[in-house]
Formats: sequence, C-alpha cells, structure tokens
Amino acid sequence: MFTGIVTAVGRITEVSPLAQGGPDAGVRLTIHAPGFLRESTRLGDSIAIQGACMTVVAMRADEFQVDVSRESLDRTAGLSQTGEVNLEHAMRLGDSLDGHIVSGHVDGTGLVTVFAPVGESWSLRILVSTALGRYMAYKGSVTVNGVSLTVNSVEDREDGCEIGINLIPHTVQVTTLKALGEGAKVNIEIDMIARYCERLLGARAEGGGGT
Repeated sequence: MFTGIVTAVGRITEVSPLAQGGPDAGVRLTIHAPGFLRESTRLGDSIAIQGACMTVVAMRADEFQVDVSRESLDRTAGLSQTGEVNLEHAMRLGDSLDGHIVSGHVDGTGLVTVFAPVGESWSLRILVSTALGRYMAYKGSVTVNGVSLTVNSVEDREDGCEIGINLIPHTVQVTTLKALGEGAKVNIEIDMIARYCERLLGARAEGGGGT
C-alpha cells in the first residue's frame, strides 16, 4: 500500500526488453535515484513508479531495477521510455497517511486537457473515460502519476469525464507533474473507497447485499 505522497523523483536510464523481445515481451527498467533507497530496502520490495506498484529485482547504491510486464506497459504511461518518474516506497506500519490509501494498481490513463498557471497555483484538467469518471467526485481523491490529489471539479461529457485539480507550487516542484502539457497521458488510480462502495451498492441492488 502507498499514500500518494511522492518521496523522490528518479530517472529511468535504461529500458531493456525481457526474454527474446517481440510484441508480447515486457521490459526491465533501470532507475537512477540518488538517496532514495533505504538501508532496509531489499529485493522483492514494492516501489510505486509513476503510480504503478513494481517489485525490486536488482539494486545497488543509487539505482534499482524492476521488471514490467507487457500487460502493465499496455495499461500505463511513462514506463516504456527513459525520463523522470515519481517514486514512493510502500507504506510501513506506523507511517502517517498524509495522502490517501493508494494500491499502486493503475486503473487506466487520462489525457491532460489543461495545465496552466492560475495565480500562485496551477490548474490541471484531465479527461478520463466514462468508466473511470463514475468514480470521480467533487472533493474526492484521485491518484495521478502516483500523486495523491483532490478533485475540485467534475464535468461529465459525451467523450468521457473531465476532472479539474488545483496544484500548489510545492507539488509541481517536487514531482514530475511539472513536465505535463496539453495532450500528455497520465496514470490514473481511482479512490479505493469509491471502488468498494460501488461493489457494495451493486450487490445490494441485485439483492445480495443483506441489511
């Protein structure tokens, strides 16, 4: 589990095909992240990379490697090429929950429609599919590229659902969100509470929810 509070920005420095390559092959990523790895970090630990939970398969002082399946590559953005990525260690018992409960399981991608300064802050608007839009709520939580954010507006449209988010300067400065622009694809994880609420309400509607 994660919190959506990015603790470092690393850089994918190498993308190597797994096995013999081909259209169905995954990749191994080498990520350079000085000062990010803890003394307690071990092989097999989970790390969120751009919001996607990945397993450490190799590491040394300032870098580590993860294997990304073709399934994950097809469902995410920002993991198939070199460049900066948001990083977060898995939450430990006793850690403060400063963001919200994040699983690291990306539900889909969204398309940035607006990223522009507004006063001292930044306005970020993202178009998501109708399927994801049903989970978006005013003042609810959403994870964008691994960053826990608050939804400030929700607009259902014929081509999907556009959400509006206000970014404070600190968030822009310490994450990869500063590199966004109109047309950029971002990883989206819906609020876990919304996911379970839908399941419970759906079961009740079908007569299987009990009292």
